[in-house]
Amino acid sequence: MEAWRLPLSSSIRGKLISAGYTSLSLISSVSSSDLARDVNITEEEAFEILRMANQSSGSSSCNGSRSLINGAKNAWDMLHEEESLPRITTSCSDLDSILGGGISCRDVTEIGGVPGIGKTQIGIQLSVNVQIPRECGGLGGKAIYIDTEGSFMVERALQIAEACVEDMEEYTGYMHKHFQANQVQMKPKDILDNIFYFRVCSYTEQIALVNHLDKFISENKDVKVVIVDSITFHFRQDFDDLVQRTRVLSEMALKFMKLAKKFSLAVVLLNQVTTKYTEGSFQLALALGDSWSHSCTNRVILYWNGDERYAYIDKSPSLPSASASYTVTSRGLRNSSSSSKRVKMM
Repeated sequence: MEAWRLPLSSSIRGKLISAGYTSLSLISSVSSSDLARDVNITEEEAFEILRMANQSSGSSSCNGSRSLINGAKNAWDMLHEEESLPRITTSCSDLDSILGGGISCRDVTEIGGVPGIGKTQIGIQLSVNVQIPRECGGLGGKAIYIDTEGSFMVERALQIAEACVEDMEEYTGYMHKHFQANQVQMKPKDILDNIFYFRVCSYTEQIALVNHLDKFISENKDVKVVIVDSITFHFRQDFDDLVQRTRVLSEMALKFMKLAKKFSLAVVLLNQVTTKYTEGSFQLALALGDSWSHSCTNRVILYWNGDERYAYIDKSPSLPSASASYTVTSRGLRNSSSSSKRVKMM
């Protein structure tokens, strides 16, 4: 349950949400003195808010206990589910290989790296590839692209869409020679029509949009990927209170995980890098700190090795650590030319 549903005055509800207390679980996790300090209210008011939050959480838990008990799964079924999850190809077979076949649906995947490494290119590629029809091995879905930096290029999306249609036509041409296959009906314009683009210009807009996604996806059930480019930008630029920032981002990550599970879609969060002082020297690390690194299911780090781009599986519960090279061409992501060094197990 979300905080705005509590029977409070609009001013106190506004203070709660502005301070990052967007859900009952977040409110219930702090003391009345901490809540009073963060929200700038009296401790008596904070105590009353905690009482209402705990009551509401308790009733929700009781109502949901039966479905929780009846919802148990055995580990064998879970393994079968994991292996049969649909995946979105990156158009780079070497990268797909270390990802277990592509970007997994029902997971939140973070992809980070230095500027110019191709994060936005990957985001655009996935928003196109998720639409590949099922008869061509795709998901036949739609994409939501949340642009926080203004880096989405519609001309680039058109280029990649045109290349994708050409690849599908080549695939069906091959299938016609050997098997029965349908002609490709999809056009580049159709692909652009199926990318829902949102430009957000502040962290408050970003929070509001994420809160609205459940309703939007319920009304557009073919959505199979949500891309945020980047998750970091506004929270690094406009957010000075690090404790509050961590709380808000954790709640946002939880919402993304719930969306991924509820709608069986992939959430891809693009991230920036920062410098981190470790063992006497400064090193590059993904932004938002150590606590954020636990907020996603999978973490992929992009880096340069000489003149070649590489992707490294830094964290995943089901994938081994591995790296693969990739290149960005006019047609989108593709395998690197140095095929003998493409995939390296770490």
